[in-house]
Amino acid sequence: MSNRKTITEFLGKLLYEEKLCGMGMYWAKEVVVDYGSSKAKTKRIDFMQYIPDGQCSISSLEKGIFICYEVKSCKEDVYSGNGLNFLGEKNYIVITMQCYEDLLPDIQSGKLDRYIKQNHPESYNHYGIMVAMPRGCWKADKSDKKITDRSITDEWHLVIMKKCGKALRRKSLVELLFCMLRAKGE
Repeated sequence: MSNRKTITEFLGKLLYEEKLCGMGMYWAKEVVVDYGSSKAKTKRIDFMQYIPDGQCSISSLEKGIFICYEVKSCKEDVYSGNGLNFLGEKNYIVITMQCYEDLLPDIQSGKLDRYIKQNHPESYNHYGIMVAMPRGCWKADKSDKKITDRSITDEWHLVIMKKCGKALRRKSLVELLFCMLRAKGE
């Protein structure tokens, strides 16, 4: 069985390679929001991405959206109290298929939504779920392939199992871009 650190690192690398790298991609890792507040109010987001509406005008830049990604290695990690800081217009939990199967009853019953609302009250309940799956497998497929320290990201892809609705952001564009910039400099 793979350990949590190996799975978390792999999921982060897969997310980077599929969603964050390339020309015109603006993102930061471990973005801290509400820095300097009490420890309880400080939020850290695993990955934050900014997607401008366009890059040829100020208004296009200002109409962009933020996507927050929280990488979780297992169900216990989801309920650990760390993360699930959903502050973007779109937000995703990035997990393994095993974690998804473990969470599915909680998703269907609303338990996960209630947990987020109670333990992360500033987070939006607008979130989706991305699952790492071996290439060639899709939503309905089962695979016994596990993530190990020898796993190669080229052999995997991310599949959206729960589509994310678009939320209205409560933090300003300038504040979130500053937080991303600060994370890049650390």
